Amino acid sequence: MSSPSALDPRVTPARPDLAAAELQGVVDAPRFVTGEMRRVAVPVAPLRRRPGGDAPLDTEALFGETVRVLDEDGEGWAWVQLEADRYVGYMPSEALGPIGAAPTHRVAALRTFLFPGPDIKLPPRDALVFGSRVAVRDASGGFAVTADGVLPAVHLMPLDAREADFVAVAARFLGVPYLWGGRSSLGLDCSGLVQTALAATGIDAPRDSDMQEKALGTQVSLDGDVRRGDLLFWPGHVAIAADAQTLLHANAFHMAVALEPLAGALERIAAAGSHLRTIRRLV
Repeated sequence: MSSPSALDPRVTPARPDLAAAELQGVVDAPRFVTGEMRRVAVPVAPLRRRPGGDAPLDTEALFGETVRVLDEDGEGWAWVQLEADRYVGYMPSEALGPIGAAPTHRVAALRTFLFPGPDIKLPPRDALVFGSRVAVRDASGGFAVTADGVLPAVHLMPLDAREADFVAVAARFLGVPYLWGGRSSLGLDCSGLVQTALAATGIDAPRDSDMQEKALGTQVSLDGDVRRGDLLFWPGHVAIAADAQTLLHANAFHMAVALEPLAGALERIAAAGSHLRTIRRLV
């Protein structure tokens, strides 16, 4: 059997003291658990590398997404695995609620408000971000009613509906601040932008850029023409080709999602010591 460290810890629900039941016979651990499914009950929930508010942010989960709770420490932290991309980490227990009704819609606007009733003059209860999932139980007068509040129906899309162009989806995030580990329209990183935009078109993508480089599309020559929608990978970074001459990416140079001339970006990033490694084309 393997030790937990022999597997990718980002997506392997195993610690030296505990592992998920499906890993029995695969990893060494003194205890195996099935876990309990819960749903994210706050607009954006952090998933951290260790249990603590000062621990590095690895990724985020959005309102309505499902997580599997494998352990809780009694001090406010749950060790969880996200259902969508299998990422593993620590989340505040207070961010989680019961599984409840299955989501029917997702938020298709960058941000929207959750009102206590069908009246835009009421003070909002909260704000939800692009990709959040809600269970709509009634709709009338331009509003969608959920167990948690009322949302403008125009800001929602049925869960099984698909956007046509992931590059156009990514472009809606122009100007959103860069946030390492971020995955929402309040702030996101390079691979978070790619994952979010692809998800809107029905394409499941891993969370981190190195995972995406291995899993997405087909590799094409670095010397060939770049096409709209190509994914360009450097060590630790991914960008989207908006067209043959322009990149769209969340990056720490601009500290935002930005459009940048391809030639200038290649030169700037190379000057910092990193060179384009792979171009992958989605079919």
